[in-house]
Amino acid sequence: MVIGALKVQMRINGARSLKEKRKVLKSIKDRVKQMNISIAEVDDQDKWQAATIGLAVVSNDAVHINSMMDKVMNVFYSNGDLEILNSQFEIVHV
Repeated sequence: MVIGALKVQMRINGARSLKEKRKVLKSIKDRVKQMNISIAEVDDQDKWQAATIGLAVVSNDAVHINSMMDKVMNVFYSNGDLEILNSQFEIVHV
């Protein structure tokens, strides 16, 4: 079993309230969930222009996990409302 974990810290440009932030994050979460990847906001919940998202996927193939996480990062990069500040990716073999 192989577990892939990704943490993405971002700035949400143009968000002027938590409501606007949640709208941007909901759009991203909906797109990522279609890929069968678990996603949650894990930090910065009370900051209206910052977010930290955690993602996890389980597979039997590390190459497949790398491919899936590349697609997830493309979702983040294709969203013009976001600026990626930092990302950390780790694969764990269990």
